Amino acid sequence: MDHRNDQTSLDGRITDCGMVKSTPNNATVVQAELDWLQNILKARSAMNANSGNSIRDVLEIPAPSLIEQPGSYAKLIQKLELSEEERFLLILSAVPHIKPQMLDMFMGKNQLTQQIFTEFGGRKGKNHNGFIPTGETVLFILAGSNLSKRFKYLSLLSSETKLFKEGHLKLSETEADDPYLNGTLIISRDTLHEMTSGTVRKPDFSADFPAQLLETEMSWDDLVLNPHTEDELREIEIWLKHKDKLLQEWGMHRKLKPGFKALFYGPPGTGKTLTTTLLGQKLGLDVYRIDLSRMISKYIGETEKNLAKIFDRAERKGWILFFDEADALFGKRTSVSDAHDRYANQEVSYLLQRIEDYDGLVILATNLKNNLDEAFMRRFQASVFFPMPQPEQRKMLWSKGFPSTVQLEDRIDLQDLAKSYELSGGSIIQVIQHSLLMALDKESTEVKLGDIREGIRREYHKMGRTI
Repeated sequence: MDHRNDQTSLDGRITDCGMVKSTPNNATVVQAELDWLQNILKARSAMNANSGNSIRDVLEIPAPSLIEQPGSYAKLIQKLELSEEERFLLILSAVPHIKPQMLDMFMGKNQLTQQIFTEFGGRKGKNHNGFIPTGETVLFILAGSNLSKRFKYLSLLSSETKLFKEGHLKLSETEADDPYLNGTLIISRDTLHEMTSGTVRKPDFSADFPAQLLETEMSWDDLVLNPHTEDELREIEIWLKHKDKLLQEWGMHRKLKPGFKALFYGPPGTGKTLTTTLLGQKLGLDVYRIDLSRMISKYIGETEKNLAKIFDRAERKGWILFFDEADALFGKRTSVSDAHDRYANQEVSYLLQRIEDYDGLVILATNLKNNLDEAFMRRFQASVFFPMPQPEQRKMLWSKGFPSTVQLEDRIDLQDLAKSYELSGGSIIQVIQHSLLMALDKESTEVKLGDIREGIRREYHKMGRTI
């Protein structure tokens, strides 16, 4: 087998994750790992050709030491505590993205069949002309034609091993009548991004990933809640901080379901979404809102696949999952009248099972608690009510809502506004925005009472009420 010994720098290499922002030090470490892999490939080539190579096992070739090495790649390997076999798998899976020409040596054809040698495995992508390794490629490199070694290294590709179980690698699915080792060896985009740039990639909202990262520049101090609501939220916060000790050290995993499921209910604009976002911010956890309307597919089985993508990723990352308008999918069941109803119930059942098995925090929000199925309600560990704010809370919302750069007209009495108009926090912010825009339009920094009253009138009109 022939190969290229291209020492092209890794800096600036473009991957399917975008431009790699790798430091020179990190690129040097990765290049050393690639050189190690190159030596393994050379050894397999020599062993395959019976050229008298003294090496009996390609993993006798020592991997470069990563102790005190700089860069994101060394940090990732040390964090995952990978063995040399696992390091081999990881760097092999990354080669098509960072140095695809290294695998051109496998593109040679059998002169009898005019195809790539069967033992090499490998596939070509739809738009990628290079060689993409498969499970068969892994076993050929590590074991050659030695059956006992093949059986030994087969365990590396088990879904129970670290790299596969934690989602860093996977073998693609194959047709039912194809050997499963024909599946391509795929590195996750998150892992590839982390090993090259040193940052953790956050997925973008798309048809394949219908979940949106919730972020805010507000802080917990900006939140105005009913004291009873704050007390109920405290239990959720305590669980997030101490769940591992509760379940593992205290042995409660045998008696309790994994994870924590909470229902947030109350009128629109009372802070359900903001509270969820700030809860994640306070505890350093990403919060993803699941778009159920984008999730449901007209194709049988696609909804489950979309859900699996999110839950599998969330379990590895420890995300908080937030389902808004939960009554749209988890409302009281109606009678099954056709195949569509049966399939809809099947989708709901699958989602309920994934929520039940999720080992993190799941929050479902609804404006109408009474619309939810009673059997579904029993699955929650916490049911948190977000009532309309009382006058004292509304006064705080008015006070905190205006920026320090404006002045309020002398006639404005925030205490009177809070007592006179029953508005949610969301509605108060809308009124404040209207009054600020009117001040800007007048090229003024003074907020007028008339503009505030007009904003209130508009919010009441949305609710079908009059002042």
